[in-house]
Order: sequence, then C-alpha cells, then structure tokens
Amino acid sequence: MLLLTLLLCFSPALGQLEESQFGDDIDSDLADFDLDIAPRRVPRQVKTILTKETKPHIQELSIKTTIISRYAFTAVYCAMLNRHNAATEGVFQFQIPANAYVSNFTMIIGGRVYQSEVRPKEKRVKQENGKPKNKESGDASPEPEVEVFRMAANIPGRNRAVFLLTYEELLQRRLGRYEHVTSLRPMQLVSRLSLDVTIVDHAAITDLQVLPLRNGRSTGASNSAARANAPKTPEKAEPPVTTVIKNEKNVCKITFSPNIVQQAKITTSGLLGDFVIRYDVQRDMGIGDIQVLNGHFVHYFAPKDLPVVPKNVVFVIDTSASMLGTKIRQTKDALFTILRDLRPGDRFNFISFSNRIKVWQPNRLVPVTPLTIRDAKKFIYLLATTGGTNIDGAIQTGSSLLRDYLSGPDASPNSVSLIIFLTDGRPTVGEIQSTAILGNTRSAAQEKFCIFTIGIGNDVDYRLLERMALENCGMMRRIHEEADASAMLKGFYDEIGTPLLSDIRINYTEDSVQYVTQHLFTNYFNGSEIVIAGKLTNQSAESLHVQVTASNNDKSIILETDVPLRHRQIETEKHVKAATAAMAAGAKAPGSGVTQGLGVALGSIAEDFVERVWGFLSIKEGIRSRLRVQTSKEREGHIQQATNLSLSYHFLTPLTNLVVEKPEVLADGTMAPAPTVGPAAGEAVSTANELPGDTEDGKPQKPSGKLGSQTSSLRNTIGKAKRRPAKKSITISKTSADGDPHFVVEFPLSKLTVCFNINGEPGHILRLVSDHKYSGVTVNGKLIGAPAPPGSHKQQRTYFSTITIVVDHPKRAYIEVTPKKVILDGRDRMVLPCHSTVSVDSGALSVSIVGKSNVTVTVGGNISFVILLHQYKNPAPYQRDHLGFYIGHSKGLSHNCHGLLGQFLYEEVGLAELPAQADMRPSPVLKVKDRSVPVVQKSRRIYSGTQSVDCWFARNNAAKLIDGQYEDYVMSHMFDTADWPHGTNRV
Repeated sequence: MLLLTLLLCFSPALGQLEESQFGDDIDSDLADFDLDIAPRRVPRQVKTILTKETKPHIQELSIKTTIISRYAFTAVYCAMLNRHNAATEGVFQFQIPANAYVSNFTMIIGGRVYQSEVRPKEKRVKQENGKPKNKESGDASPEPEVEVFRMAANIPGRNRAVFLLTYEELLQRRLGRYEHVTSLRPMQLVSRLSLDVTIVDHAAITDLQVLPLRNGRSTGASNSAARANAPKTPEKAEPPVTTVIKNEKNVCKITFSPNIVQQAKITTSGLLGDFVIRYDVQRDMGIGDIQVLNGHFVHYFAPKDLPVVPKNVVFVIDTSASMLGTKIRQTKDALFTILRDLRPGDRFNFISFSNRIKVWQPNRLVPVTPLTIRDAKKFIYLLATTGGTNIDGAIQTGSSLLRDYLSGPDASPNSVSLIIFLTDGRPTVGEIQSTAILGNTRSAAQEKFCIFTIGIGNDVDYRLLERMALENCGMMRRIHEEADASAMLKGFYDEIGTPLLSDIRINYTEDSVQYVTQHLFTNYFNGSEIVIAGKLTNQSAESLHVQVTASNNDKSIILETDVPLRHRQIETEKHVKAATAAMAAGAKAPGSGVTQGLGVALGSIAEDFVERVWGFLSIKEGIRSRLRVQTSKEREGHIQQATNLSLSYHFLTPLTNLVVEKPEVLADGTMAPAPTVGPAAGEAVSTANELPGDTEDGKPQKPSGKLGSQTSSLRNTIGKAKRRPAKKSITISKTSADGDPHFVVEFPLSKLTVCFNINGEPGHILRLVSDHKYSGVTVNGKLIGAPAPPGSHKQQRTYFSTITIVVDHPKRAYIEVTPKKVILDGRDRMVLPCHSTVSVDSGALSVSIVGKSNVTVTVGGNISFVILLHQYKNPAPYQRDHLGFYIGHSKGLSHNCHGLLGQFLYEEVGLAELPAQADMRPSPVLKVKDRSVPVVQKSRRIYSGTQSVDCWFARNNAAKLIDGQYEDYVMSHMFDTADWPHGTNRV
C-alpha cells in the first residue's frame, strides 16, 4: 500500500515513463541513467555486453531498508527499458529472506498502474481452468520457504516499466548477532544501482560489521540460516567497494552504490551476491527491552552472563546409501568438531540408522571424558553408508535412550534434553506414513525433551521434519544440496549447544494485555532472543507489571518489574522519529524522484512498526500452530485467524496469494487501449456544503473548494489531471463523531439534536455504522491517545486516527482513511495521499479527496460519508492528527442499521421534564426507544469549528441513550463486520 502512495507523491518523475522517445544508443542511455560516469570512460567490453543484451535493460535498481528495533522494512524499485520496437518480456526477479513477508507489489507499464492484491488461497480442488485470464500470482517457489519473488510482463516497444516491491521481516538473533541480508542479483549490469540501509534502535548499536559480498548459487531465504551459522568472517574482511558506513550510537546508515564499471569488475553476469550486515545492540540485565506504541507493545528478552545448563543430547544420523560421498564426509567433519565443544557436565550418545539401527553406547548416555570422546570419534569415523531409511525406528530408539536416562538416578533435574536428528531422504523402511511417524514421535517424546531436525538436499520430506520439530519444541533446519553441510550442521549445533534457561514463562498484568503472542518457552539458548508482542487493553494505565520465571541449572529465577507505559511510549516515539528523519534525509539526496520517495514512504508505515511486529509474529504463530494441532477444527481455526491477519496487513504468506493484473500488449508492440473509467456523463461529485479543513499549523483555513470539485483520474494514468462532469450535490448532516470524540446526532423528524461523549481507550476500535446484513455497509473507527491539555480535568484524550468503510454488496471492497492517506480496495487497489486533490471511482465505492481538507466516500449513489482531515504542522504535545466522521447521505442504509451513530438514523425522540422534587428545578429527559435519558443543554462546534450547534447532552458514555453498553461497540479489528450482538435497534 505504501508503493502507490510514493508513486503519487512523485508523479513528475513517473511522468517521464510515458515518454516514447528513447535512444537506442548505449552511450546516451548511460549518460541519462548513470550520472556518475561519463560515457567515454565506459570500457569497450562493458559497452559490448550492454549492446548485445536482448532482454530489457535495467536502468535503475534502488533498494531501501529501514530496520527499527530489529523489524526491517524493505522497498525495491526497478526500472526497465525496452529499447526494441517489438514488445519484449521483462522479468522482475528478486530474492527475499525466508522469514520475510512480501507486503506489496506494483507495476507501472505504459503509464498505467497495476496494483497487486492479496487474496486467501482457495482450498485445493481439481479443476481444469487454472488462473484467471490475464492475472498472475506473485506467489513464490513451490518450496515451503519463499525465496524468489518473480513476475514477468510484456513491455511495449520503446517503452519503460517500473516494478516496486516491499517486504518486511523480524530479524532473528543467532550466535549473538542480528544479520540482515540483501540479495543483489539483477542478472545484468545496471546503469544505476544503489542500496541504502538505515538501522535505528532503542539501544546503542554494537559490533556492526559489513561483510564482503557473499556469493553462491544457493541463496535467498532458506540459506539465511546457513549464513548465520557460517564461521564468523575475520575482522580484517573489507566491506564491498563504495560502501559508506555512518554510525551514531542508536542510528546507523550504510550505503552501497557501485557504478556500472565497478559492477563489471565484480562480475559481468549481474550476480553480485549477498550484501550482509551483522550487528548487535547493547542490553542490560533484567526483564529485557519493552517498547510501546499506539496501543501495542513488543518485548525483547535476551539475558546474558548466566551459567550454562548441562544438556543431554542424542545425535541420530542417517547412514543410508544416499548419504554416500560428500554428505557423509561433511557430516562426519561437523560431528568431530561438535565433540570438541561438548562440556564436562553434558551427557551424550550417537545413533546411526539405515535399514538397521546402531547405537554407539546401548542403554545409556555417557559423560564427557577424554576416553568417551576418543571412542565416539572412532564410531563416527567408521560410519558406513548402505541401505534404506528407517526414520521411525531411529526416532523411537533415540527417544527410548533419553527417556530411560531421565528416569534414572544420574539425571540432573534441570538439565536440557534434546535429540538432533539428521537425514537426507524420506522414510523407506519400517513405518513410512508421515501421520503415523508423527504420532509415534509424540508418544515417545512425552514432552520430556525437544527434537531438532536437519534435512540435507532435495529429496527430503521437509514437512515431516518441520512438524516433528514443531510438535516437540524444536526447530527444523534445511541444508541445500550444494551448501556446506559441515559448516551448517556445526552452526546449528552452536545455536542450540549452550542452553542458559529452561521452562521460561513471561507474564504481564492480568487484564492489561490481550492477543499476546507465545509467552511460554521450553528453552533459551545463548546468543538468541525471545520476542513477544501484544495489545494493551488499558493504555491509560501508568505501568505494566512484567514477570519472567525460568530455571537455570539447579536454581529458579524470577525477574519482575513495573514498566512505565507512558515513558516507554515517549521513548519509542523518539526512535521512530529518528528513523523517519534519517529516511527523509536520505530522500533529499540526489536521485530520481521515486527513489527519493522510497525513504519517505517507508517512514510512513514505520510509524506503526510495533503493531506490525505483533501482526507479523501472530501470523507466524498461527502458521506454526496449524502444523502442531491434531484436529481439523483446531487447524481450520488457526488457518482462518492467520489468513485474516495476512489480509489485514497485506502479507503474502503460505496462506495467501498475491495477484496482479498484467498489461495486454498488441501484436504491433503497443499497449491495448485502456478500459474506460468513471461514471456516465452528468453523474455526481460536488456537495452543497463546503467543509473547511485545518491548516498544517492548526489554524482554520478558508474552504479549499467544494468536495470533489477538482478531480484527476488515477486508475490508468499518474500525474495527469482530467476534468470530470460534476456530480449531484450531497447534503451533509450534523450527525457526526469528531474531536475528542464528540458525537452529535440530528433527529430531523423530531427537530432535536442530541450529543454525547465516548471516553474510549487508545487502540479501541468503535463500531460507528453497522448495516452489514442489508446494505452491506460497515464503518469502524480506531482511537488514538493524546495527553490532555494543561488545566484539563481529563488524564488523556482520544481521537479517531483511522476510519474503515467496508462494503459487501455487490462484492467486498473497502476504504481505509487516515490523516495522511486513503487506501481504496475495490476494482483496483490504490493508495491516495491526502495532500492531493483527486477523485476515483472503483465499482461500488468512489472517493473524492480535497487536499488537506476532507474525503468524501460514496457507496452506490445513495450512501455517502464525509471525513474531515485534522492535521497540524507544529502540533502541541496534546495535539494529534485525527479525523472527523460525518454522515452525508443515509437513504441507502436500512431501518435495521446500528452502531453508535447508525442506530439513530430512523428514530424519533421526544423531550420531557421530570417533575420537580424538593427545591430542585424540573430536569429534562429524552425519550428514546421507551427509555428515559437525563440530558442537559450544551453547545457543540462542528465542521472544524466553523459552525455551532445547540444539543441535548447525555452523560456517562451515553448510558441509556445507546443500546447496550459502550463495550458492545468495541470491535476486534478494523474490518470486523460482526452483527450487533443484541439484535436490531427495535425494541
């Protein structure tokens, strides 16, 4: 969603893409797109390579990454030029880490924008029809791990194409370092190549290292583990040429921008390799680092300097015939090294398996002594490969060894027990059904120890190994056929070979948090990190009590503290601002407008990074849980939850597909005509009411024009304004939710206006309009918190930061509005900036934006909503950019409509007076749905303070005025369309 925002922000730069005059001369191409080098200096060999290139030439490849507290946002911009007269296929291919999720993809070809859409994967059903015509899925390789994002599209003759990709990942800490890897493999020399990485952290950044470019065929996601596990690069290793590092305690900037000659010196194939950054952060003893932002928290826990817990380990090694040669030799090398790393308090044993199962020391685990190490080396040396693969028998034998030892007198009560299982094949001997093997493994392990699995090569049932590990508190690691198995096996052992804690439980104040990700952990290994995220139920609370309990050797450990929430929120906001400032500074550097815009656009989504960490972890957890559960009902529940979150955050996950419409190119190499867009002549778009917005400094401004009076078509062109026929007027009622938020309800039939306040909590999502069953319309608003101004009786104020309008008829679509952008997901998915004046129709939904003033959303012609944009240039500490919501036209909403505002649309009310008692005056009451509501007279300012309205005010969160209680209107997420729990508003 950020991609189209940045495109709109830099429409002049994109306008260049529509030019049709492209020179075929390579010198002029270099002059235009590689400003650092004069064409005459380009070596003849490089010119020859470029002129012989038949596929579209990559003029620019720009990659910008921002890492905020270990959560990385990456945006990739790739511009291709087709120098030929005929249409040519352009292939955008980019390798992403296995742990990452693609969050958006956009193509701009022939001046038209093709925006991706994330859809849930359909259940597998046999069908002959395949994919929809002219649609292509951006799903990655068929392997379980996403490694290569690939999209091909025809580029018209003598034209350009732009591809934009974003992805996000939470960096994992391994062996005491975080590692960020960017693949630089454009498959050709690039006229302008740049990589910018900004690291911002709450703690000081330490041990920063940029490695030499790391090459090799086996790249991408699944080998990120291998890289982390590989032996550490010597300190003398120099970073790649042109790398610039600027390190300032909490902020670090790394740039890499080789010109075309420098690229050719590395390789002429365009396969530069992986750009690898490693670093750690300074951490204190205690409960770890907790960061708080916009109603969410993330907790990083990585204790250090603890005594090592002894371990009981059984190595189960595949010696079937397929392990012959390099595999068994590298496995032996790794095991010899691991033997040297075993500690005196450890116990161990080895099992080899093929058709037959051999146990080195039957019926026991042996202590670590010079004699046992010597004998173990002899056993490993004599391992020979032959026969089939009896996975089930090997696991049963290893489990029996560990169980018998743990139930015996020599077992240490707080030791950590584990099986390390390695294979290169599928089960061929004994039990070969995966479900049976998994059931047998669970029964054998009895939750007494963990199983860590390693697969080597391409003929492995990785799903079986993954489930075996997940169901038994372990991890699975994949070693590709051509990888260095010895280094990877040793590295994997290093990760789990030093346990510091066991039975870790992390608890937070009861009823203060919800939707917390995994908080119970079997083990904590040295150099790793535990990350937990969740939502705060009460953001006005002063503190959050955190308790960590765990076992270390023979001791129980309890760590607890009270985390000051407001202080943490301020601290987190500070380093988010530092990140956005660093990105904005990078955007001011020379370069194309779109390239500069990547940093700005990344900054806009980074402002919600804590919530995105929560979403990212929750999806990962749901996907893991679906593999662990035993019943189909539980599995479906986890799948549905993870799918919904994937759709909410627009993530390409194993449960979703990313689909984008591809351009049609005619036989003569030109683009097919664009489909017609927009309403029939004479259809609506201006309103009777002029609603002024706020200026950026918070002062009222004069109306910037009637809503929708200035329009530009954005569906197929960027930066080209088109005048459109005026639409019929829309009347704006006083029924609204604006400000703190103050609710106003106009009853035209009764000639009364009623008002009330809702004292909600930041992060709460309120149901404003609910007509899902009938008109298909639902409106939800999300609250954001702010300190109260000086002298106020309130401790905090709340405002609407986001409003979502979901429509289910004739098909599902939605609009999400924030003070900075509008996301429209209808026929096309678009992101529109709020500072521009634009108008777009998308099927059942249309949106009209008056820049920095207001947004009008029209549904089906007879429902409209107006959203005011309140923005501040230099906000006071108690001011927040926020939204005001007004119902414009409600004729299309049914009489069964509900919600905080919707329930009153077709009601009539009356005003009465209670008889006077004693010396008291008669008190007015409002008669609503057979209820008597005490009210007092007040005056409210609406429409950005330009109008005043007298109203009858209902106290106490509108008690008795609204159906039910305030809590009944709090939704679980922004796209929640659940029906009113107590039926309609009819009594």
